[in-house]
Amino acid sequence: MSIVGEPSKRSKSEMTLEFGDPDLEGLKFPQDDPLVITPIIGNCPVMRVLVDNRAFVDIVFHDTFIRMGYNDSQLTPSDAPIYGFNHVECKVEGAIKFPVTIGEEPSEATQMLNFQVVKEASTYNAIMGRTGIHAFKVVPSTYHMVLKFPTRNGVGEARGDQKKARSCYVTTLRPDGTRGKVLPIEDMDVRENDKL
Repeated sequence: MSIVGEPSKRSKSEMTLEFGDPDLEGLKFPQDDPLVITPIIGNCPVMRVLVDNRAFVDIVFHDTFIRMGYNDSQLTPSDAPIYGFNHVECKVEGAIKFPVTIGEEPSEATQMLNFQVVKEASTYNAIMGRTGIHAFKVVPSTYHMVLKFPTRNGVGEARGDQKKARSCYVTTLRPDGTRGKVLPIEDMDVRENDKL
């Protein structure tokens, strides 16, 4: 006697995600800028979100979490260790699930992502790691500064913001003691009033 189940089916996509010269329009070269986007996280447009395929988890920094209108009582305990660039373990305050939307109508996509909330200094508000990249089936191109992903209405895309990316990078290198410190947005001159 045996039970035989059907093999799991992967969703098949007939869409081709291509990058070309039109995707380079508006970029300043030479460039090796990080890919920084503005998704909707928990119904809030959040600027300065780094797309990082080296990061295993999705992260929202604690100060951003608080500015989004949430508080620590809404966090689920998390024991997932996170290690920074210098391989030092960062303390995780907790985890929270948010709906995240990237792209623009009609070719946008929304996924529920589990964010680790970390109390660390950063010029970014959040990091979309491999879990988020895979959830959206995103193909990122740092050269073209764009994410492309399948949607029900064709190929969606989220363009990176080169100005914000460069501002974040320069801020981390400042010799005046602001390295890695989250600066008030007016000091960075890269955020609109109604967005994080």
